[in-house]
Amino acid sequence: MGKIFKFHTDVDTDQIIASQYLLFPTIDEMKSHTFESLDANFASAVKPGDFVVACENFGCGSSREQAPSVLKALGVKAVIAKSFARIFYRNSINIGMPVIVCKDLYDNVESGMDMELDLSEGVAIVNGKTYTCTKLPEYMQGILDQGGLIASLNK
Repeated sequence: MGKIFKFHTDVDTDQIIASQYLLFPTIDEMKSHTFESLDANFASAVKPGDFVVACENFGCGSSREQAPSVLKALGVKAVIAKSFARIFYRNSINIGMPVIVCKDLYDNVESGMDMELDLSEGVAIVNGKTYTCTKLPEYMQGILDQGGLIASLNK
């Protein structure tokens, strides 16, 4: 179980991690600036196992792999949105960050609510209500279980 951090439509990669922080040499140094322009307290408030829930087109903008990487480094369990920018989705799978499409969740939850997510069943549970999400294909779940596409290929 984790807390929800809710964000709007068209959250771009520069809002996830602003370009000036890409100069830092490591993801560990960047992660404290995650969502800084949208929620200055996000990086200090988010805990391992928490969730980012967003509306449509999450991760649009530039193709920086650091955007999903800082979320993963902070312990975000998954990003759940109505839709994702294709390159963010791909980069997330590459590094082993679960990204789940769930059309009905966003309109029915608020930041701070507790949520359970069953990736293998493709369901999110909030306040006793179950939301059906896109279930990841078995091969993609295998990639995530190994830490992402890069780690999977290295094995």
